[in-house]
Amino acid sequence: MRRVAVTLALTAAAVLRLAAQAPDVTARLAGRVSPEVARAVAGIAASAAERGLPVEPLVQKAIEGGAKGKPADRVIAAVRALSVQLAAAADALRSGGHADADVVEGGAYALGAGLGVKQVQQLVHSSHPPYDAALTLRVAATLAALGVPPQNTVDLLESVISAGRSPSELLDLPGEVQAGVAQGATPAQAAQGLGRAAAHAPGAAHAPGGPQGRPPGGVPPGQQKPPNPHKP
Repeated sequence: MRRVAVTLALTAAAVLRLAAQAPDVTARLAGRVSPEVARAVAGIAASAAERGLPVEPLVQKAIEGGAKGKPADRVIAAVRALSVQLAAAADALRSGGHADADVVEGGAYALGAGLGVKQVQQLVHSSHPPYDAALTLRVAATLAALGVPPQNTVDLLESVISAGRSPSELLDLPGEVQAGVAQGATPAQAAQGLGRAAAHAPGAAHAPGGPQGRPPGGVPPGQQKPPNPHKP
């Protein structure tokens, strides 16, 4: 009984620490969304914090919806959906030791854009240094939002990584896909063409079955992040 009591006390303390670490969501949303939205988002954020999920994406989602004048029910629904995606991403990535908040957030956006859990895990596994997994997932989410099918998205990103292109070139992929579409290609065709070009580029590093070790000449990932393609 003593051991059970100690365990429950430790669990309660952990929950309280997580709640204390969560930002004062209601205060941050005051004047930026309706009171109804603020109350609902505060509750969603508190539940997310108790589960060890990042809260900031939920706050930003609400602020974004308020700035665009979206109806309260749509903003709340978008925040709740993002919370579910964050939980799914955390469950998928923690088993592989990837509990970083930025990676979980990127995984949530990728799942929300249509990628599967295994595809998200695959991209994280492929994002060896100097490639940043959070950046890879955000690019994947943006590509999928542009209409690139999930598997084509994964194939394109893995081709670029396997070829040893610089991490900053990942950021250019959504714009290059859009350029291809403007010239008459479908998003899938544009992605396939970019993947072939990366694979056959001079100096590309090839490894059977996927990316090899640290690519030569890599540079640290850029600070810029692709825009969040998921709007409330």
